[in-house]
Amino acid sequence: MRSILLSTSLLFMLQTVLLQIVVADPATAASRKINKANRNGAARSTRKPGSRASAPGSGIASFYWQPQKVSAGGTFDPHAMTAAHRTLPFGTRVRVTHAGNGRSVDVKINDRGPFTGGRIIDLSKAAAELIGMTAQGIARVKITVLGQ
Repeated sequence: MRSILLSTSLLFMLQTVLLQIVVADPATAASRKINKANRNGAARSTRKPGSRASAPGSGIASFYWQPQKVSAGGTFDPHAMTAAHRTLPFGTRVRVTHAGNGRSVDVKINDRGPFTGGRIIDLSKAAAELIGMTAQGIARVKITVLGQ
């Protein structure tokens, strides 16, 4: 029994020391503040209220083709000109331009995603084919909001 108490006491001391090291690290503290401010995983808007955003972002796009339910209701159609975005409202029309070849496609947001880190939009297979990104699977794109 005495050795168990000694081991538990030693573990507690070790935890306390490690916790002090982690808390003292400024990078960890900054990361904790960012995560606390963004608990829902939704991207925070940096634009001022009332301003018009013509380009909500550029980054990596992917595409999907599997039959599944979409967040806006209904079933995903890989032949439709639709896309998934994490924060844009359902029904928003956006133009997605492939940065490598300049080709673009207009799609309607009807789902949430992508949930793979570093990606900003998931296109339907038909939309991805139009801009020429199905061979590589992902592409660097620019997104421009067209309206509702």
